[in-house]
Amino acid sequence: MTALPDGPAAGAPGTAEVVEYTDPLCPWAWGSEPVFRWLRGALPAGVRWRRVFCILFDEDDDAAPDPAAETAWYARYVEDVTRHTGAPRAVRLERVAASSWPASLVAKAAEDQGADVAERVLRRLRETVSVLGVPADTHELALAAVRGVPGLDPARLAADALSDAVRERVRADRSEARRPVPEARAVPGGSPHPGAAKETADGGYRYALPTVLVRAPGGHRLVPGLRPREAYEAAVGEMCAAGARLRAVRLSPDEALLRHRSLTGPELELLTDGREPPAWAVRVETGNGPLWLHPEEAATHPATRPDSPAGR
Repeated sequence: MTALPDGPAAGAPGTAEVVEYTDPLCPWAWGSEPVFRWLRGALPAGVRWRRVFCILFDEDDDAAPDPAAETAWYARYVEDVTRHTGAPRAVRLERVAASSWPASLVAKAAEDQGADVAERVLRRLRETVSVLGVPADTHELALAAVRGVPGLDPARLAADALSDAVRERVRADRSEARRPVPEARAVPGGSPHPGAAKETADGGYRYALPTVLVRAPGGHRLVPGLRPREAYEAAVGEMCAAGARLRAVRLSPDEALLRHRSLTGPELELLTDGREPPAWAVRVETGNGPLWLHPEEAATHPATRPDSPAGR
């Protein structure tokens, strides 16, 4: 996590930002959600959190010659990822995502409807592949996944996600992800997913997912791949203004589910002062442990719909 000069000396309050390079359909990003939820809730005042959608599955990727074999291989890969992260995985993966563009466009468009809506939309999109096993890889599937999110204007979202303006913003995200800082190409080990930048077909590089870059006028800190909470704490602490402190507060399980509406086992353990979910939570079975939903979330969540693949 070497600091490189990005501009004037750091120190002015409110100048730092945390950049999360991610993809709605990435299993490693899904597995990092507990730590990232903790970190977002603990950031000092004035520190901005910005997401960059990197497009893990691109539109011009070659189709697999044997989709069934590819799906079986990827299901084993995801199962291995979840052994390290503890995150829920689908009982059955229906297919490998054809494209990250639809989910990324919907997630980016949701940002225009407020931070709470954007968080809940992205969470639903992550859960399509990680809980249901059916990636939101078409415009229609992405919109169906987020139906019923509180405060969401679905007609506006549908139109915005197809707009030139939102596509240009996602295109800019994709481009930014393919300009990694130099040290992203050689990162420390000590993790099952160290997060070194990935070489692209054109000979360039893109950030591995997830990667976090903490930026301030005086430099930046890189935290790539799967890392412990302490790595993010250190990066934010080093780059924030003097006197700024992370302000983490452990919630009760009831408070956490009221706030987030959807909790995994690792999130219950990290974010709360108890290990048991609220008695009123709705349990959704996955391939390796439950997902807990607020009853209002469960009322519209795709995992609880009659045609849901969850629990197959």
